Amino acid sequence: DATYYDPEGDILILEALLNNDPEPLSNQKDFFLTLHKDLKVVEPKNQSEEDEPPKVELKELPPHLEYAFLGDNGKWPVIIAKDISSNEKTDLINVLKTQKKAIAWKLTDIKGINPEFCSHKILLEEDYSPKVQSQRRVNP
Repeated sequence: DATYYDPEGDILILEALLNNDPEPLSNQKDFFLTLHKDLKVVEPKNQSEEDEPPKVELKELPPHLEYAFLGDNGKWPVIIAKDISSNEKTDLINVLKTQKKAIAWKLTDIKGINPEFCSHKILLEEDYSPKVQSQRRVNP
């Protein structure tokens, strides 16, 4: 029935509900105060450009790619194309060196992503070795 739905009236009712905060129940008046006291204020760590570089294992790359290093002694590795000219390579490395903080070197460097949500662990007993099990048939 089309008369049942009144979008303008429904919106007004919702706005009235949202704008009128009800008083907390008598047994919950101090709940938010105690909850607020329990919360810790954590200041973000200041990360300087000279933080320790991540320890990475350099793997074999496809023939069209190569490693370039933004630091001395093989630190701060990046992967670039092999077929660019030496001037382009120098310019690219200089830009990457100046913008080193923009690169997410570790998972924790990515802003807005909590590592607890995007990393997982499989807890195994020390004397247990993982095994691949055959797939079970679901539908006969």
